[in-house]
Formats: sequence, structure tokens, C-alpha cells
Amino acid sequence: MPKHVAQDWYECRALRDGVSRIHEIHIADWLRCNIWHVRGRDRDLIIDTGMGLRPLTREIALLSERPITAIMTHSHFDHAGGMHEFSDRCGHRSEAAIIADPTAANTVADAGYVRAETFSALPYEGFTHEHYRVRPAPLTRLLDEGDVIDLGDRVFKVFHLPGHSPGSIALYEKATEILFSGDVVYDGALIDDLYHSDPDLLHESHTRLKELPVATIHGGHFPSFGRDRMIDLIDEYNAGGLRIGDASAWIEGEMGNDTSDAKP
Repeated sequence: MPKHVAQDWYECRALRDGVSRIHEIHIADWLRCNIWHVRGRDRDLIIDTGMGLRPLTREIALLSERPITAIMTHSHFDHAGGMHEFSDRCGHRSEAAIIADPTAANTVADAGYVRAETFSALPYEGFTHEHYRVRPAPLTRLLDEGDVIDLGDRVFKVFHLPGHSPGSIALYEKATEILFSGDVVYDGALIDDLYHSDPDLLHESHTRLKELPVATIHGGHFPSFGRDRMIDLIDEYNAGGLRIGDASAWIEGEMGNDTSDAKP
């Protein structure tokens, strides 16, 4: 059956502590990235931007209320596709070249996750998944370990946590003990076998996270969770579980499940 062009592409849900989660409604739950919006006094944060198939800034009203700093936790297509919309763009220096000159290969859009089954509706007339590409969005600020993102009344510290990708970062707010973890850890099977992944480095990053006093983890996919669940997830991964492996086989399994939230 031919797919229709969606009237609404995004859903926005307010959580606690001035945090909202934005979803691309018509992206399959096994891929859909969490787009996080954080309110500050002087400016707001967008942490990851989804696939960039429709304009966030035009379709989500709260994004027009204050200046926005957009941060990519890493340069993969499902997290950095909408970075081009924002004038203040931040990410780790080791992946700056990727988002400045993105291809299907270096953003892993060719890794098997972008397929017809990824979409339940079209973002616009004439869209085909075969032609999907991330648009260039050169970073205006290069981030590294220990850098600070200041929103006026809220401060987030950057943690460089490689393994899923070389430039994977997380943002931590000490006052609330909130961690935005990207794809370093989330409540689902992890990916550690992409062209620039490193399982040993991911293990080291997980070890660091286990030592951090966190209360709430907002991951790159799936629902948010607490510290005890984070420890369980990391321990299961370290024991050899929670690995996606072959993308096609994993997706087929996920398509047979009735899930409500998502992953890479």
C-alpha cells in the first residue's frame, strides 16, 4: 500500500526538570532517536536532532521561544540529521569532519537501518529512503572532555565517552544528577561494531559512568531510566549481552515485537 505524506511529523512530551522529549512519529520505534529539549534561563538546548526529514524549528513551537544551542552526541544519521537547522552547533572535535561533509558511509546511513520499513509515512511528497542523506552542518563550537554548556541558570558538563563512536559525548547536570547519554548507554541492545566503534573503549566509558552520581539517564533511544537500571544494563553488556550484531536479523526480530520506544 502506498504511504501517505504525514500531517504531523513530531510529537513533543514535557517531562520533569524543564526537559521535553521530541519524537519523529513515523520513524520505526527500533530506530527513532530521542530528541531532547532542555529549557534554560538565557537559552535552550537541543540534544540530538533526529534524521532531519522535516524542520524541527518550524514544527515545534517551543523551539522559537529562546536562542538554542544544538548539540550532537555523535554524528550518526539518526542523531545529527537536523543539525543544519541551527546556527549554534556543537559536537566533539573528532567527528567534526563527518558532519561538515556527511556521506551515507561516514554517518552510517548505509549500515542497514534506513529501509522502507523504517517509515510508516512519508515526510514529504516524493521521498524515498534510497536517497536519504544527512545535510552538511559544520560545527560552530568543538567540544571535549570537561567543557561546560551554560544556559544561564543551568550548567552541563561534557563527558567524552568513546566506543560507540570516536566522538560520543554525554552531558551531565550536577544539580539535578541528570545525564544525557546519547548512544553510550540506553535501555536496549547496544551497537559496538560500526566502522569506527571500539568495544574496549566503550567498556572504559561504561566504567566511568558507573562511578558518576546520576539519578536520571535520558538516552539516545528508548525510555529514560535510573541509576540502578544503568548499572544493570552496563553489567549485562559487559557479560556479553545487549549487542545488536547483524542489523537485518535484529530489525526483523524487533518488527515482530510490539514496542513503544527506540534505537542506533
